[in-house]
Order: sequence, then C-alpha cells, then structure tokens
Amino acid sequence: MHLLQKWGCAGRMGDGMAKLLQSGDIEDLFLTHLPIAVAIFDCEMRYLACSRRWLEDYGIQDQCIVGKSHYEIFPEIDDRLRAIHRRVLGGESLCGDAEVFTRLDGSIDWVEWDMVPWHGPTGEVAGAILFTRLVNDLVRIRQKAMTLQTELNLLIDSARQYAISMFDPDGKVVLWNKGAERLYGWSEAETLGRHISFFFKNRLGEEQQVRAWLQMALVSGPVVERSWRKKKDGTSFFGEINISRIDDAGGCFVGYSCVVRDITKEYDQLRRIEGSETQLRAILNTVPDAMVTINENGIIQSFSLAAQNLFGYKPEEVIGKNVSILMDEPDAQRHDEYLKRYLATGQRHIVGNVRCVTGRRKDGTLFPHELYIGEAISQGSRIFTGFLRDLTARREAEAKLQELQSELIHISRVSAIGTMATALAHELNQPLTAIANYVQSTAVLLASYEDETISSARSAMDEAAREALRAGAIVRRLREFVARGDLERVIVHPQDLVSQASALGAVGSKARGVLCDIDVPASLPCVLVDRVQIQQVLLNLLRNALEAVDDSGRIVISGQVMGDMVHIAMIDNGPGIAPDLEADLFEPFVTSKATGMGIGLAISRTIVEAHGGRLWYEKADGGGAAFYMTLPIAETGDA
Repeated sequence: MHLLQKWGCAGRMGDGMAKLLQSGDIEDLFLTHLPIAVAIFDCEMRYLACSRRWLEDYGIQDQCIVGKSHYEIFPEIDDRLRAIHRRVLGGESLCGDAEVFTRLDGSIDWVEWDMVPWHGPTGEVAGAILFTRLVNDLVRIRQKAMTLQTELNLLIDSARQYAISMFDPDGKVVLWNKGAERLYGWSEAETLGRHISFFFKNRLGEEQQVRAWLQMALVSGPVVERSWRKKKDGTSFFGEINISRIDDAGGCFVGYSCVVRDITKEYDQLRRIEGSETQLRAILNTVPDAMVTINENGIIQSFSLAAQNLFGYKPEEVIGKNVSILMDEPDAQRHDEYLKRYLATGQRHIVGNVRCVTGRRKDGTLFPHELYIGEAISQGSRIFTGFLRDLTARREAEAKLQELQSELIHISRVSAIGTMATALAHELNQPLTAIANYVQSTAVLLASYEDETISSARSAMDEAAREALRAGAIVRRLREFVARGDLERVIVHPQDLVSQASALGAVGSKARGVLCDIDVPASLPCVLVDRVQIQQVLLNLLRNALEAVDDSGRIVISGQVMGDMVHIAMIDNGPGIAPDLEADLFEPFVTSKATGMGIGLAISRTIVEAHGGRLWYEKADGGGAAFYMTLPIAETGDA
C-alpha cells in the first residue's frame, strides 16, 4: 500500500490548490498534522510548501526552501529521479518501495515514496506533490532477517551428519536438508510434499506408529526414538529420531521438526561394550570376594553380587552415594579426608595395601573384613576398586579356638588353684580351729577377773576368736566352691556387705592417713549373694587399693542401681594398672606385686561371675584404678 493510499490522498488535486496554498491554514496542515514528509512543487519543481516532517527527515530545518528549486536543495538527485519528476509533471502518478537515496556525504537513506501531479483551475498540470517516508530501520530489519534466513539455510545444509527436515501440520515435508539427502538418498525435490510416514515405512503398522509420534510431539513434547531405518537403495541404518512441535512467535502451531542421526557405529560399539560388560559382570559375580568401585570423590560406581550379599544393599541403593555408608566410625567420617590427602600428596597409606577394617551392613550390624584397594585411570579420571573378604567366619573360628585354649589354660590353672585351695583349707583349718579354741579358753579363764585391762583383753580375744572362726569359714567356703561350685546365697543389703568388708580390710588405714569413703545408699535394693564369698572379693579389692595408694591416698566405694543389677565401684587415686598388664589382669598368676601370687583377681572374677554378675577394670579419671562389680538384685520370691 503506497503513501497516498495510506493517507487517503486523491490522485488529482482540486482547482482550489493554489488558493489553499495561499490561505493561512497551510502551515497547520503540513507542519502539524501530517505524520509523513510532504512537499508541494510547481511545474519547475520549485517548493511551494512542505511539512515539518519533510524538514526533519532530510535535516534542512534551518533552511528556507519555499521558492527554491528541489534540485538546488538536493543536488545529489540523479538523472533517474529527474526523469521520474518529468513523468509526474507530465500527468503520471508514480511510486517507489524502499529505494536507495545516496546523500552528498555518502550516507544512504532508504525511502518509500509516492508522487502525483496536481492540476490548475483549467485542468492543466500545475505541479507535483511528493510523499516520502524513511524506512531505514525497516530495511535493516529485513536485511538482517534475510541474512539470518540465509545463514540458517547454510547451517541446516552444512549439518551433513544430521538429517534435518520440517513438516507442515499435516506431516508433509516442507524442508529437506543436504544431510537428509545424504543419509536417506532421496533428493529434496523427491521429498517435498510427501508425508513423514513414507520415510519410516519399514514394517507393517509403522505408519500408524509415526502418526502416534506426531500426536505425542504435538501434545506432550519432543519424541525420541531409536530403531532401524531403510534408505532409498534398500540398505538400513540405526537411527536416533527426534520429532518436535514448532510454534511461531505468537505461540501458534505451524508444523514439526525432525532430526535423524545415524548412530549405527555407536550402536555396534554399544553392543560390543554391553557384551563385554555382561561377560565381565558374569565373571565378577562368580568371584567370592566382594568388589566395590568408587570415583575420586568417593562415590560408588559399581557394586558386585558378592558385595550385595555381604552388605545387604541392592546396587540402586548405593550407586551414586558416598562409600562411607558401608563403613563404621571413625573411617566413615574420615574417609573423604583420607581420599583428598592421597589425591593431593600421592602418599599411599591404604591404596595397594591389605588391612582389616569393620564394615556396616544395611541393617546396621558390623562385621570384620579384609580390604585391598587398587587404583586405575579410566578416561582421564581415577577409579579405586576395593576387594573385600568377609572375616566373620574366620574371626569366629579364631575366637572359638582362642576360647578353647583359654578354657584349657583356665581349667589347668583352676585345677591348680583348687588343689592349692584344698591343701590350704586342709592345712589351715586345724590351726585356725586351735587358735579359736585357745582364744575362747583364755577368755573363759579371764572371765572371773573384773580388772578393766583384763576386761579389754577379754573383749579383744573374743573378737579374735570370731575372726578366726570367720577365717575358717572363708577357707571352708572357698574349698567347697572350688570343689563343687555351690554357693550359699542369702538376701543381704549392699551397704552391709561393703561396711563389713571395709571394717576388716581398712584396719590401720586411718593411721596412715588414707581416707576410705563409703557412698552406698541405704535405699539400694538387697542382693542375692553368698555373703562370705562376696565379702572376700570386696576385701581383696580393698586391700589391693590400700597397697596401691600412698599415705595421703583416697579410696571411694559407691553403689547404684543399673537395670536389674546393683553396681558397686571401688576407685582409688593410686598409680593405676600398668598398660601391659591390663589385658591379662584377671588371668591366674598375673600380678604386679613382687610377692604376689596373682590368683586373687582371678578367683574374685570367678566368684562374681558365678553369681551372674561382672567384674572389670577401667582407668580412673585423673589417674588411679577403678574396679566395677555388678550383683543381681534379690527378687521378692527369693525370700
């Protein structure tokens, strides 16, 4: 549509043009209201009037052009334009669409124009009216669009490894690039207007499948499919097909794009790789040792069948996760630090070495295993492979063997202790009985004397007689325990047990300055024990503590309830047990004393365990030794 049509200007001007030009309304008409550039000329192409837009478009606002020749104002007007002017002054109406107008300074304007004659009162041509519009921006946009279109076509045709085609909404070909010609063998001329199903028609029913793909691409998004395709010459290739919906700038559906890539070589390589992987997986699945591979970030890459059986995880539950989920602390927390240090320094502490570690199964249980880690480079990245051998059965067998060996040693030592205890009991029983008899007889002889000193001596002798009888009872019970393992259990309060043992064992401790604190609450429940045996244990522990502390030492005996047991602790601030003796502390004939036999703690543990409790040692806070003992709480039915 030309400017005259746009603005409704007639091809002939009325006879009143000259009168209109002489009126005062011309300035308002041309200078204010018209949005396009307009100039009115006489028959000599002299300016009669022009619009403000004319002056602005051509940069002549500072000139007074009325009465001047158009060729004086624009001397760059060439012969072609002058000929057009002559034709219009001859009575023709002419127009031009985006023509080049080169200025004197070399700049270029693109101009859309309409030029018509106007007539005088008698009908003769009195001059011409020229309508122009600068369309520089529009031309640049058109040129850019044409350049982009050309570049796009070149790009599409240069993608020779891809068959690129476009289809209209009905699925008919509207574009077929050089890559499509090379891949399929059909030229663009042979394909334009044909339906997409033609290029996929290999088997019965595929046409319906292709139409289903188009519908899916239209409604759900891009469709990607891999399958065998036929070429024009009858040969086949394995192709990856991508069909997508195309919308215009306004979001309206205009057709489909189809990109096909020949992946026959990739497919063959993939099949070979998959075959190799299947074979390798079958081999690895027969290996009894578990195998786990991780990358340099500690992320699990593969998980063998033996690993699945060992840890209880399925591959999809661990692949992609950090390998620390298979570890116990502190390895789980520190593993990433180990890996970073190795990658940074290259110093091997674990890689290439066999070590025994603890693993964590899916159910949280822990188990020992032997671990060997190997390293390899795959595609420029490090891969670490861990081979794991479960040591549970071996450890159980070793523990059983060690237990049997310990039991044999224990039996032999207990046998020796039993023989010794029996001999001691036999040999000591008569002297103790004699001592008791002599002391009691002396006390009877002194009964008739009322002297205070004699009375004190008599009391002391009575006490000595009781302790001699008590010693005899201890020896007898020890002999009976070693011989038959029987216990005479009674219900007794823990406070009484500790107080009585302390009264006997701590004799003379105050004179040395040793402080013995007893913190066994009266609120504790009673225990079911053999009083004599348990007091002997407490006495043995207390004497050991007294021998360990110096003259300013302190011993604390405390008690509390833990579950269904009473927990008794005896803690001193002495030097503690030497580290090399801790592991075998309760073994017979193990002692740190120069004159000790090393059977006291062994017998004590045996006695406590025979009661269903435990006796163990720990290092005390701040130094010293801490011995702990548990005894069963007496139930109501025990009375």
